[in-house]
Amino acid sequence: MAIAETLKAFLDGHGVDYQVVTHAHTPSANRSAEAAHVPGDSLAKAVVLENGGQLLLAALPATRRLKLGRLHQALGEHVGLATEAEMGRLFPDCERGAVPALGAAYGMETLLDDSLAAQDDVYIEGGDHESLIHLSGESFRTLLGQARHGDFSTHV
Repeated sequence: MAIAETLKAFLDGHGVDYQVVTHAHTPSANRSAEAAHVPGDSLAKAVVLENGGQLLLAALPATRRLKLGRLHQALGEHVGLATEAEMGRLFPDCERGAVPALGAAYGMETLLDDSLAAQDDVYIEGGDHESLIHLSGESFRTLLGQARHGDFSTHV
């Protein structure tokens, strides 16, 4: 599998510069960062959440873990993890566990962890377990638009 078609169309449609970084097949975002020789703090992993029937995507560094309690406080709302079935419907062109941390490409709101917002370079999963998309931090933040953000993660 290559970069997800939905993601590619979104990036190309917005005219941003990006590079595809290929690496050996990996089972997790942390391992992808290692295999691609990129900083784990710059690799944005996606966590898909459910909030009253609406699905959201939280983007945080691969080196961190989502803290739902902190997210509840930051948003003032209760959110939970989406089911595998919901994720399969939302990301039909992505392999399980390789969702790009760019919800807008899939019509979803993205919540941005503050620890990722300051990165000069950002890498996101390309939709499979063998490619990353490299974006400038500025391009990544531009693609997110007016994303809500907060401190909702902790180091692993």
